[in-house]
Amino acid sequence: MTARVKPFNPNHIFVDTNVIIGAYCGDGKHQTDEDCLHYLFSLNGKRLFISALSVAQLIALFQKKRTNEEIIHVVRQLQHRFSIIGFTGNDIEESLVETGADIEDNMQYVIAKKQKCRILVTNNIKDYRLLMGVEAIKPSKVRIISR
Repeated sequence: MTARVKPFNPNHIFVDTNVIIGAYCGDGKHQTDEDCLHYLFSLNGKRLFISALSVAQLIALFQKKRTNEEIIHVVRQLQHRFSIIGFTGNDIEESLVETGADIEDNMQYVIAKKQKCRILVTNNIKDYRLLMGVEAIKPSKVRIISR
């Protein structure tokens, strides 16, 4: 018997690291990323996903700019708003053979695919153009996602 492959779920939305970092950096240069997250948080019936890799990258970046208490507050917000997806050695291996331009983005794609995410919100559209099954959209275009 052959395994049936589940289709991508239009209600599953994956948010790339660059959008998360932009939204939480607080420098005013990334208002579009912040507005994007506010819109996504307002959607009913949608599940939002980020990777554990995104959380680790955010923590590493903020470690030099924020107090531990501030970082903990941001991570708690992420835990409340998103399903945070871990990754395995097999996921890493799969990301190394994907056809995307950037290995870190390949990793995000593999993790998004694991959750059957149909939409991937990113500032790096070009890095996802070769990857199949996921629609990559910029934060400025997130309002095309219906409520």
